Amino acid sequence: MATYHLVFDGGSRGNPGPSYGSYRLGPARNKLGPARRLEFGRGTNNEAEYQTLIAGLRELLKRLAQKGENPSGTAAVIYGDSQLVIFQLEGEWKAKDPRMRRLRDEALRLMDQFGEVRLVHQPRWRSVSVLGH
Repeated sequence: MATYHLVFDGGSRGNPGPSYGSYRLGPARNKLGPARRLEFGRGTNNEAEYQTLIAGLRELLKRLAQKGENPSGTAAVIYGDSQLVIFQLEGEWKAKDPRMRRLRDEALRLMDQFGEVRLVHQPRWRSVSVLGH
């Protein structure tokens, strides 16, 4: 099974405020492509985290489709420093806010297309190091 790695991080200036995110993906943790930088408009840190993850998952699915690869035969290893996002996706924490539920459900829908998904919570410094911000 082919494996792809996705590192994501999002935030906002103010909470809520102008929100942004960045992600990198590739076939190995040490072979990630360039960072993609995103702007989302006004939002919270948590919304930006989810929106960045969703954008990264969509790009990965698009790349697989372009290569004629089936996502069900692919593993995705996802790294993020947001406990809220990782723990909500793993089902350890509830998503009480309707906006967070919608974002969580969209991320889960995208993740369900892969044969295997592993979520890895990492320290903030590692995300900053990998993403260059």
